[in-house]
Amino acid sequence: MGETVQPGPGVAGASASEFLDTTISRPEPATVLLSVRGEIDTLTAPAFTAATDELLAAPGETLVVDLSEVRFLASSGLAVLISAAHRAEERGLRLRLVVPTRAVRRPIEITGTGQLFDLHGDVAAATGGRD
Repeated sequence: MGETVQPGPGVAGASASEFLDTTISRPEPATVLLSVRGEIDTLTAPAFTAATDELLAAPGETLVVDLSEVRFLASSGLAVLISAAHRAEERGLRLRLVVPTRAVRRPIEITGTGQLFDLHGDVAAATGGRD
């Protein structure tokens, strides 16, 4: 994710890795977890897309995106999530999102896209540990 992307106004020479960090783990054998930290906007959307592609390529019955450390979710980031949800559905899976903060939950609510995802307040609930 250290690839330099085309900078927008005010971020000359910035790379996506300065604003977005992603990690994929397997907290349980059938669960794949994508943890995201930072901002998801036009600058970081390509890196976020690559991370969701990796998530969707991993074998697993439960796909979770933890957005609890995301400070900002722009429409470009929401578009990546919507695309990932559709691709998960093609595999017979439903994408689970961890969205405890207003910064992430609000754009999902405003756009009415919440029905595309299973929304959870924390990772334990999303991975099936509890609701």
